[in-house]
Amino acid sequence: MNAAPPPARRPLRLGLTGGIGSGKSTVAGLLRGLGASVVDADAIARASTAAGGAAIAPLRAAFGPDAIGPDGALDRDRMRARVFSDPEAKQRLEAIVHPLVRAEIDRQAATAPGDCVVLDLPLLVESPQWRERVDTVWVVDCLPETQVERVMRRNGWPREQVLAVLAAQASRTQRLAVADTVIDNDQATLAQLDTRVRTAYAAMRQRFGL
Repeated sequence: MNAAPPPARRPLRLGLTGGIGSGKSTVAGLLRGLGASVVDADAIARASTAAGGAAIAPLRAAFGPDAIGPDGALDRDRMRARVFSDPEAKQRLEAIVHPLVRAEIDRQAATAPGDCVVLDLPLLVESPQWRERVDTVWVVDCLPETQVERVMRRNGWPREQVLAVLAAQASRTQRLAVADTVIDNDQATLAQLDTRVRTAYAAMRQRFGL
């Protein structure tokens, strides 16, 4: 009688995080280029709040029709202003959107090809349950002032708006405290960042026997 085959090993789960303007999305793209699958929490959240998305009906019920723009999608600017001034509104928003996002992240991670799946999670530090569901944590790091300059340049936001977003996110110290690997992206060129990611990815694969 033939022995039963060993159970399939699930892919390594790499939790990737970093504050706004840190370059986390760029690092996720570099990891994808190295063969890792990437599950993008921000993209899933945007899809859930786009026209016809799973969150639209409950958001309309919770916040009223003004929360939804003429295109049928969540009015992100209006909602952003609302949650920054009203912690209760922030909690209600998260109670609607986060479970939908978590379920879709789990679905995509379970079906991702390859031996490493990157969970691109902006709120990894703020959400302890995510740290328990990944095998290793990478933090893309830079100085807060670098974040401010990048976001002002990229989004055209005033400085005060960027600072408000930074204040609502985990601090740099909190992110670094949970990091297994830190990717320095403060004054790095794309070529330098690519080298750092390649080196860290190779070391991680060796450490986990991939």
